[in-house]
Amino acid sequence: MEFAEGVPCWVDAMLPDVEGGKRFYGELFGWTFDEGAGEEYGNYVQASLGGEPVAALAPKRDGRMPTAWTVYLATPDAAALAGRIGRAGGQMIMDPMPVGPFGTMGLAADPEGAVFGLWQAGTHQGFGRQREPGSFCWTELYARDKDAVDPFYEGVFGYGGQDVGDLEEDFRIWSPAGATTGPESAIGGRALMGDDFPVEMPPHFLNYFVVTDCDAAVATARRLGGRVRDEPVDTPYGRISVLVDNQGAAFAVLQEPDQA
Repeated sequence: MEFAEGVPCWVDAMLPDVEGGKRFYGELFGWTFDEGAGEEYGNYVQASLGGEPVAALAPKRDGRMPTAWTVYLATPDAAALAGRIGRAGGQMIMDPMPVGPFGTMGLAADPEGAVFGLWQAGTHQGFGRQREPGSFCWTELYARDKDAVDPFYEGVFGYGGQDVGDLEEDFRIWSPAGATTGPESAIGGRALMGDDFPVEMPPHFLNYFVVTDCDAAVATARRLGGRVRDEPVDTPYGRISVLVDNQGAAFAVLQEPDQA
């Protein structure tokens, strides 16, 4: 599966305890895990669903690093993309570096500091499954200044942006360059962090995974030691809840409307 530039192609979580993460996400999403890559690849553990890659877990090497999920955006040329990010007011946290035969990765921050990854595929294209139960379906940027971030992403990746008027909040969806802009082609969105968000919470990406039953997933996450940041709520796009795993990494679950 090939991914157009700017399309989410992979997610991974940096965790203090990978074995604990395997237990949590294995039961929540039905993932199985490989034995992990060697030390030269950061002891990266790949998660699969039905034999296809869906995500990865990696041990935190430094306690100062956030316990968090990171979304990777596809690119055919990570070095060129890194240059555009810098010129547009973002910064590279980790310059593009080869990861064996698998591909080239980098980490970047937008003008407000929200972190995202870059992935130039080699033998590892990215998701083998997505938009089905137990797999990734959507990413959402939570920002404070849309006048800073909207032009950044739309300039760097060529996204087509469209404000969504059927929600109470200020929300914008993004479609890949060259696609007809709209909900059918959207690959992510931008929400604004209002007064209901703690002032100390930095801008960030929130990654969504499909579940067949949102409320059951919330109950399972609680039983496994996770907590609920936002209780389940019905939206025009399905029933969603924002969760925090048993180590502190936030993510969201989405039950499709036709499964409600």
